[in-house]
Amino acid sequence: MKKLYFIAGSQDLYGEAVLRQVAKDAKDIADFLNGQLAPAVGVEYAATVRDSDEAEDMLVKASADKDCVGVICWMHTFSPAKMWIRGLQALKKPLLHLHTQHNEKLPYETIDMDFMNLNQSAHGDREFGFICTRLGVKREVVVGYYKHPETVEAIRKFADVATALNFSHGMKVAMFGNNMRDVAVTDGDRVESEIRYGWNVNYYAVGDLVSLVNSVTEEETDKKMAQYAAKYTMATDNIASVREQARYEIALEKFIEKERVGAFTDTFQDLYGLRQLPGLAVQDIMASGIGFGPEGDYKTSALMAVMCKMAENRKGATAFMEDYTYELTPGEEKELAAHMLEVSPVFAANKPEIQVHPLGIGGKEDPARLVFDGIEGDAIAVSMVDMGTHFRLVCAKIQLIKQPKPMPALPVARLMWKILPDFKTGAAAWIYAGGAHHAVVSTALTVEDMKLFARLTDIEIIVIDENTRL
Repeated sequence: MKKLYFIAGSQDLYGEAVLRQVAKDAKDIADFLNGQLAPAVGVEYAATVRDSDEAEDMLVKASADKDCVGVICWMHTFSPAKMWIRGLQALKKPLLHLHTQHNEKLPYETIDMDFMNLNQSAHGDREFGFICTRLGVKREVVVGYYKHPETVEAIRKFADVATALNFSHGMKVAMFGNNMRDVAVTDGDRVESEIRYGWNVNYYAVGDLVSLVNSVTEEETDKKMAQYAAKYTMATDNIASVREQARYEIALEKFIEKERVGAFTDTFQDLYGLRQLPGLAVQDIMASGIGFGPEGDYKTSALMAVMCKMAENRKGATAFMEDYTYELTPGEEKELAAHMLEVSPVFAANKPEIQVHPLGIGGKEDPARLVFDGIEGDAIAVSMVDMGTHFRLVCAKIQLIKQPKPMPALPVARLMWKILPDFKTGAAAWIYAGGAHHAVVSTALTVEDMKLFARLTDIEIIVIDENTRL
């Protein structure tokens, strides 16, 4: 299980008895938080540090521990901040500064200077906060009594983001083919992506996939078809097309396992050796949390995988989506989002149907795909773009809605949503910000989650919500 180190700050000034009490109280808080956050992530009391060497040793240890996804620091007493400098400079894991107390209430009748010296987080945490700000440490600050539900929830959200960042570091992203020709917004600096986010993005020939497809057995295909039958409604007589997609999914699963890939892309411009554009295969794989981006959009595929990891212990749906077309009736403006094939079934409001239809692009056989109407609810749409000098997140609040009328002639899965604060403002703001036509849509995550992700990774974020004004 991944874990958060809980480190208390103090100093030698107060004597051994006070240090023992600090350690006991810190362990109490860590044990309580562990009970609240496990099994998603554990909270482990690591140490009470008293000087520069102990602070550095502990934060270096946290940085080197592959099971540690982040550090919680809390100053029980006053803890002189110069002692934290070397340790904070060495820290490579996300930091949460918890501003709390072991006691909820003041003991008005008995409070004395001994109590004040022991319980002075109001003093110590301001000192620690200054040195973090002076050093430019990107961190989350959570304020409140540690047992209060809102405090626990804030720590839980930090843990989700920290876990996702741990997953992101070293994640492999496979590009079958390259970026779609002449498209700008889906391209990006793959070296900078690895420097900043740990994404190891590499090209693979589609032939690497084709060789795996050709090795899939009939028995393996039968097993995958049985899985499809259990989850989806077979609404086609073209079983051969569905079996072809089943072979693609089996091949992709083998590739993902062998290469330890967390996200991948393909492009309809590079399908040599494949009879169809992967549709049903990609849709089913996305539902397991593997990131995907079409047309070589590695940034969206990687961002999807990271956001799925962030949302792993929450209710809701997270996956790739593409802006497609609008309803522009005054006062009733809506967006219809879809893709040629690849819409994840996590967004399905009804049991998805497996259908086979022609695809007017790519010059291949008619591919099998899942078709369904989309879910309703509050959501965010998040796009990552490369501005040349830096990466930018564009994060918009949207409202997923039920489609007003059936669309019997549209042979793809789809979502419909309203743009906030209104159609003209929200769409214009997205365009001014340079947001892509590809995004990751999530009903599980919030703007605040993405702000924290942006803060901890030092990436620019532009938020479009009900308060946006051009």
